[in-house]
This record gives sequence, C-alpha cells and structure tokens, in this order.
Amino acid sequence: MIRAIIFDLDNTLVDFMLMKERAVDAAVHAMVDSGLMMTQSEARDKINAVYKREGIEYQQVFDQLLKNEYGEIDYKIISAGIVAYRTAREAALKPYPKVFPTLIELIKMGIKLAIVSDAPSSEAWLRLSYLNFHHLFDVIITYDESREKKPSPAPFNLALSKLNLKANECLMIGDWAERDVVGAKSVGMKTVFARYGDTFNTIHPGSDYDINSIDELINIVKKENGTND
Repeated sequence: MIRAIIFDLDNTLVDFMLMKERAVDAAVHAMVDSGLMMTQSEARDKINAVYKREGIEYQQVFDQLLKNEYGEIDYKIISAGIVAYRTAREAALKPYPKVFPTLIELIKMGIKLAIVSDAPSSEAWLRLSYLNFHHLFDVIITYDESREKKPSPAPFNLALSKLNLKANECLMIGDWAERDVVGAKSVGMKTVFARYGDTFNTIHPGSDYDINSIDELINIVKKENGTND
C-alpha cells in the first residue's frame, strides 16, 4: 500500500536547469554592461567552470569569477549581476506542467507528500515558497538535515522516519537515476524515473516506473494500491 510519495525537487518538480541558464545569462549581461572586461560567452564559460568544480548550488560563483579575473571583488559589477540573476531566476522558476494539480489530487487521495533534495535548506525553501508549494509537503529533507547527499541512504531513511512509514509504503520520484533511483532502492522503496526532467539522456534508469509527465503518478498509485477504476 503506497501511503506517501517522495519527490526530488530540482528537475522533478521545477525545471531547475532552465531557471539556472536564464538567471546566469541575465547576470552575465548585467555584469558586462557594468564593466566586466570579457565577452558574455567568456563570462558564461568561466561561471559554468566554477559550477562544475564547486557544484551547481555554489553561492559565491560571481565572487569567484571576479577574484579569479581581478584578484578582488568589484561591487558595482557583482551587485548588478546578483540583482539580474535574482530577477531572472524568479521569472524562470516555474513548475513542470501538471505538477500543481497532480499534487492536489494526491493529497485528496490521502497520500502524504515529501521532498528529498541535495539542495541547501535555504535554497530549497526559497524555491518552494516562491511557488507556493511550501504548505503542500508533510516532510522536507535537504542536505542540511541529513548531511549526506543521494544516493546515500541517510536522507531517504530520515524521510521515512519523519513520515513514520516503511520503505514499501513509499514511492520515490526523481530525474537522476544514479542518485534518486539507486538511493531509494537501497532502502527498499519503489521508484519512478522522471524522464521529463532527465538531462543525462538516460536510457535504462533501473526504476520500477518511467514517466513522461508527472500526472502519470496518479495511475501508478492506483495500480499499486489496487484502486484502478
């Protein structure tokens, strides 16, 4: 009996990579306009190199860019970049199609909702609050709670503990097979691969289910619980 669904956040509920791309583009344009002495293409490549080295959630990427180029931070340039980044990020931060009605339908079915994300707490909650999703979830586990990233079993076990459910009572859905699917399977959960958010061209995710739209979760829960119409 499925009693809860555990969601990854980025590229499962929201199109994180699209948001990041548009926010970085806006920041680069603003910084070059404010005096950054490089082309937009060069700046974008250098920023992406920092993200690749430090992780996509790294919060001092513009500081690092300026320190690498000038040995110090130019606050005129960095402030322009930060404001443009935040403005574009908020404009681009949208859920995937059918996410909201699917979450509401699952709640109506009596299914608990949880999130297990590798994002820092501050960033995860900001994204959820901006989308007005912060009231919909019973449990939210970020890196700051578990101190371990997927596919470690730690965040999944912490979510199970807070939900007060067993692994076989939960489905995990995520876009990153090597983290979301592998990690959830390691603790005994059934898994759903969010192909619509896949950025790795994954062929064989190893999941129990493979979906192209999030609303397919409704029928998966009905099938698992033997409540198909």
